Amino acid sequence: MAILKFRVYWEEDDAIYRDVMVKHTQHFTELYQVILKSFEFDQKHQGTFYRSNDIWKRGREISCEVYDKTYQAPPLLMNETLIGSEIIDTNQHFILEYDFLKSWTFLIQLIQVIKNADADMNIEYPMVSRIEGVGPMQYGTKGLLGKTFADIEEKYDLSEAADGFGEEGEEKEHDEDAEDGEDKTEDEDSQEEGGAFFEGEAF
Repeated sequence: MAILKFRVYWEEDDAIYRDVMVKHTQHFTELYQVILKSFEFDQKHQGTFYRSNDIWKRGREISCEVYDKTYQAPPLLMNETLIGSEIIDTNQHFILEYDFLKSWTFLIQLIQVIKNADADMNIEYPMVSRIEGVGPMQYGTKGLLGKTFADIEEKYDLSEAADGFGEEGEEKEHDEDAEDGEDKTEDEDSQEEGGAFFEGEAF
């Protein structure tokens, strides 16, 4: 048995990547799950791996299931395909596309093969061994808050409050101006009353 270490880049920024480690006897399902976990993505959408080469050209698919689309060759299934069976060189490449509507794309490269004698068998695989850079948000801030944010919006009617903010702000500003006027008058009176105190030589 061997441990395979893959470096997984977010396609849009190669400074953002995760290193993940799997046993060569594990299935692509485990690799799929650990990659999504490492980028803090859920598993609610469809996804597929592609065999790839050094220039990231997409080859045969390794999918969660057979999707309703046209294939050049029938896809392999993640839960039936061993990761080790698809490693044909020491620099093996794969591409993972997740959520076909948003097309999140991750570039995967084999960077190390650890033989059984050197592997730490006390570790539970698959695992994330390194995290570099802040990954993309799968849904954005509002999506991360989910139903809670929607409930707050409905309860306090945040959209309506935003529309009326200008009027309220103007009113408040007007009141502040009035208060400033009163303060100013009081200050002027104080200066007139206390002005004599400062008459004479300066310190």
